[in-house]
Amino acid sequence: MSSTELPSVPATTVTPRVGAVRVAAGERLRSVGLPGITLTVRSRPPAREGLPPALYVHGLGGSSQNWSGLMPLLDGLVESEAIDLPGFGDSPPPDDGDYSVTGHARAVIRYLDSADRGPVHLFGNSLGGAVTTRVAAIRPDLVRTLTLVSPALPEIRVQRTAVPTALLSVPGVAALFTRFTKDWSAEQRVRGVMGLCYGDPSVVTPEAFRNAVEEMERRLALPYFWDAMTRSSRGLVNAYTLGGQHGLWRQAERVLAPALLIYGGRDQLVGFRMARRAARAFRESRLLTLPDAGHVAMMEYPETVATAFRELLADTGELADAGTSSASSARS
Repeated sequence: MSSTELPSVPATTVTPRVGAVRVAAGERLRSVGLPGITLTVRSRPPAREGLPPALYVHGLGGSSQNWSGLMPLLDGLVESEAIDLPGFGDSPPPDDGDYSVTGHARAVIRYLDSADRGPVHLFGNSLGGAVTTRVAAIRPDLVRTLTLVSPALPEIRVQRTAVPTALLSVPGVAALFTRFTKDWSAEQRVRGVMGLCYGDPSVVTPEAFRNAVEEMERRLALPYFWDAMTRSSRGLVNAYTLGGQHGLWRQAERVLAPALLIYGGRDQLVGFRMARRAARAFRESRLLTLPDAGHVAMMEYPETVATAFRELLADTGELADAGTSSASSARS
């Protein structure tokens, strides 16, 4: 581990009993125990035998539920699984308290190695984009293709709207923010998050909003919620400062797998201007820009993302591995 990454510390909390995590129609949840971590895995039964595996990794403050809109659109192309990173979703904190980008990447690698699922079609959003970039760089044997939605790769000029998230990494700020917002309702918090992450928050349906509020209430009941957020924010900021072979841009240049890069024109957390740099950094890349999308294009425009992924498979010859038939919705 680099000296600029967070130090490993023993976990200090015990996972409490809280409300159940929502499971969408056709999804299954299971818990996977691995050395030092326990991961919750969300999956969909494959449309048929022999489909190549896909793994989805969410962003900061997110969970595997962030991929529930996209996964069914790829049912005929891949066998989908999405993980809750340690300390997020329904996964408890890691035993060593390591929330660095390297720590999260190690969790993904441990899961893929234990499940013997590699190589996979690997997806990552935001923090998950940084994590999966590192996985693809250091373990190319585990990755068939890499799809990144607004990946959190280092920016020299961070957007003003992203500053509050980065400030969570500063010691004491999370505690101060918690005190300052103690009277905020779950609804207020969700509206704030959606306003930051969606290009147009009005597209969120009333049902989706209620589900998000329910999930927010569940997470706020977890004693380690803010610790996971703070340490993961700090880990991401620290990863931005790394140079040499450990730098995320240098690792992007080392990725051998074909990459699909998706950026939103209304993204308030990852600069739209970074799209061209990313397209130059990844060796074999395709760039999809969505002018009206925000930070979570797979949630805002899942059909468009599904179509772009199918085209990636066709262009790289991977579609033959998935079979000639595919979900009709992925063609829309």
